[in-house]
Amino acid sequence: MANPTNNSEPPNVESQTNNKRRRKKSIVWEHFTIETIDAGCTRARCMQCKKSFAYISGSKLAGTSHLKRHIALGICPVSRNHEKSGHIVPFTPLPIKVSQDVNAVPRKRVKSSTSGSTSFSFYQDCRRQDIAKMVIMHEYPLTITECPAFLNCVKSLQPEFPILSVEAVERDCVGLYRRERQTLLNLVSSIRGQVNLSLDMWATDQSVGYVIITGQFIDDDWKLHRMVLSVILLPFPDSETAFNHALLSCVADWNLETKLLAVTLDETFANKAVRKNVRHLLSVKNPLILNGKFLIGSCYARVLCHLAQDALGVISETVKKVRDSVKYVVTVKSCLDRFNDLRIQLQVPSAKSLVLDDQSQWNTTYHMLVAACELKEVFSCLDTFDSNYRISITLDEWKHVEILCTFLKLLLDAADILTGPTYPTANAFFHEAWKIQLELRNASVSDDAFIRQLTRSMYERFNKYWKDCFLVFSIAVVMDPRFKMKLVEFSFTRIYGEDADHWIVDVSNGVHELFLDYVVQMLPPPTFVVNGNDGFLKPEIRQEEEDEETILHCEIVKTEEDENELFLSTSDELSDFDVYISGISNHQNTKLELDQYLEESVLPRMQEFDVLGWWKSNRKKYPTLSKMASDILSIPVSTKFQDSVFDMKCKKIDRYRCSLKPSTFEALVCAKDWLQNGISDHSPDLSPSISPKSVVKTHL
Repeated sequence: MANPTNNSEPPNVESQTNNKRRRKKSIVWEHFTIETIDAGCTRARCMQCKKSFAYISGSKLAGTSHLKRHIALGICPVSRNHEKSGHIVPFTPLPIKVSQDVNAVPRKRVKSSTSGSTSFSFYQDCRRQDIAKMVIMHEYPLTITECPAFLNCVKSLQPEFPILSVEAVERDCVGLYRRERQTLLNLVSSIRGQVNLSLDMWATDQSVGYVIITGQFIDDDWKLHRMVLSVILLPFPDSETAFNHALLSCVADWNLETKLLAVTLDETFANKAVRKNVRHLLSVKNPLILNGKFLIGSCYARVLCHLAQDALGVISETVKKVRDSVKYVVTVKSCLDRFNDLRIQLQVPSAKSLVLDDQSQWNTTYHMLVAACELKEVFSCLDTFDSNYRISITLDEWKHVEILCTFLKLLLDAADILTGPTYPTANAFFHEAWKIQLELRNASVSDDAFIRQLTRSMYERFNKYWKDCFLVFSIAVVMDPRFKMKLVEFSFTRIYGEDADHWIVDVSNGVHELFLDYVVQMLPPPTFVVNGNDGFLKPEIRQEEEDEETILHCEIVKTEEDENELFLSTSDELSDFDVYISGISNHQNTKLELDQYLEESVLPRMQEFDVLGWWKSNRKKYPTLSKMASDILSIPVSTKFQDSVFDMKCKKIDRYRCSLKPSTFEALVCAKDWLQNGISDHSPDLSPSISPKSVVKTHL
């Protein structure tokens, strides 16, 4: 039996005299191991397919060219299977110089200073893929491979690596995008549930825009996915139908005609006319699901941003004073030293450090104001220690800043759920939304004049958003077994008092109406048994053992013209009555599924609760309701990415990326998102299978 040996150890043959010559420098030894058969025979075995190849026999050395061909030319069956299953397929190798012909098997392995170059062509494609990933993940320009600093770095690592043109890098990036896209398309096609979309707008310095369409869904293993599906150029972004065309294009490209449930927009670019058009489109695509009511016209993160802007705008002059004071302290080291010395003398207990805010992100302004408020005593005395500091902030102004921070903290907590490592399910947003609605409603009628002034516009804006989205938020939280309808009843009573009943009824009716839509969707279609010869068939109602499929007997009645052929039922009224009773019974049993869920006690409230894991464990108990929960919990309420949740302005594409072809820009944006989310790790098993339930029996 062959004994594997360490690749770093030379073979036994002439090991003492030729040890230096037999030191393994070829890259093929990363894919092969050496096995000593006996004293005069050593073979190389492929690590992937385990096939054995000749290497040393007696005093003859077979070389490594045939080993390179086994891997590089795709002869290895394992490598071919990896390519077919969606893994990255190596590009066609660049032309090889005559002096480096891989088909020429060397007679004898001779030490050479260029031994590395003969094995380098095998890894050329892998390195090109690494460069493509680097360009995509770090958003480097395609011209980076022609940058002198990049070329110097590559040449120092591998002098023989060829210079890649911009066109070659572009082809590599687009090729990687296409392979990853096919993997994602396979995953989307394999799921049984619905897909929800969100649309975001990226601006340019030109008069065009790009709409970023993100899909969100839960797969059959109850894992939530959020992926960019399309990046579409809008030549006329102000057109009322521009987003309809973009949405239809995405739906067609990803085969979502029967899978679309909800669409989330941003009111910054989606005006009333745009929302009306999209709502109509949503109703046409899926008329059973609440007639297109699952259109969220405003982005959750953008609404919070507007609320923060409204609040900051009320006392903008005071905020500017605080910002200038912080800037004076932190930008000059001597001023910072004096400030810290005074802080020690006054024994201020705060451990916060002053940081100047980034005015493009409102959360940084909040943190700056909080730190300044805790150090307000130091700022109040700073002018006595530093004659150059001449900014005066009164006690009333500090009090106003503190009140402002209280409401900004409310918004910050609501936005933080979007900044986690994973995107939250839709049930997580109800808790924060109803708290904001309650606090702003109470504050808008406060006895304090400043609080009323601060929150009046905030409440008007959020109340409009709440009325538009409360049903989606509420249905989502009902799908959380820790809360169900109980939290809806509790929170609405807190918000509306005696007027809460009709709000609660609206949610209850919405949940039941939506559930009945799913019941209709999941009803099996009837199977018709047709007889064109004998006329009437014997009336019969037969139930399949597993599917309980209803068989209706019909007859084709011939007329003079074929197109006037009649299709008549041949079953009597009593058999039709049996079908009716069967359908009603099944419907009532299914309806009890929702009632049973709502009547059962809520689960104990835990901070770390996997709502998707709970539904996965109970999907057999609630087959219809679990499908509804899967679709509802995957509805996106925000159109923003994690890194732009607090942005005060819409994202703007730089000048270089605007110069790229729209298809190339789409490939770069989508591929980055897919690589970050590891879509290749979620590739479904698409092996063909036939279920007995998919077979329809037809009697002629």
